[in-house]
Amino acid sequence: MLQPTAIVLQGAFLLVLFLFVAWVVRSTLRDLRRPDEQRAAGPPPADATGIHSAVTAGAAPSGPGDPRLVVERAPGHTPGMEYEVAGGAVLGRGEQAEIRLDDPFASSAHARLVLQGGRVVLEDLGSTNGTFLNEEAVSGPQPLHQGDRVRIGDSEFLFVDS
Repeated sequence: MLQPTAIVLQGAFLLVLFLFVAWVVRSTLRDLRRPDEQRAAGPPPADATGIHSAVTAGAAPSGPGDPRLVVERAPGHTPGMEYEVAGGAVLGRGEQAEIRLDDPFASSAHARLVLQGGRVVLEDLGSTNGTFLNEEAVSGPQPLHQGDRVRIGDSEFLFVDS
């Protein structure tokens, strides 16, 4: 014969198990519907970010002259400070970051800038709070264009390529 406490614990376990399975099914269905929504709108160009469109076919992309990040606002930084990023850089709170952020919302290695195919590309490094390009969350490597805004926590930078 089962004790009343054991019956309550079994019921609670089954409820938690049911909620977990429902959450997994809901997440899976949402992810399965997403590609159909993207196909209806048409796939975004491979080089498009935020408010910028991709380079048109046949046109030669302009190479970066002197790409840099200009501080718009960032704790511990003076607005207008510039960081050269042509050789790549890691942004974060950690000692290894080339651009150190005194931002409590930044991870130790938060985001990375690399030069790929003549363009500076922004990539989130699995940060907790995310990296934003023109107020859109970065989900994969994204090429930067003149005037793009990169935000990490309370820190915001303007990308300049001239």
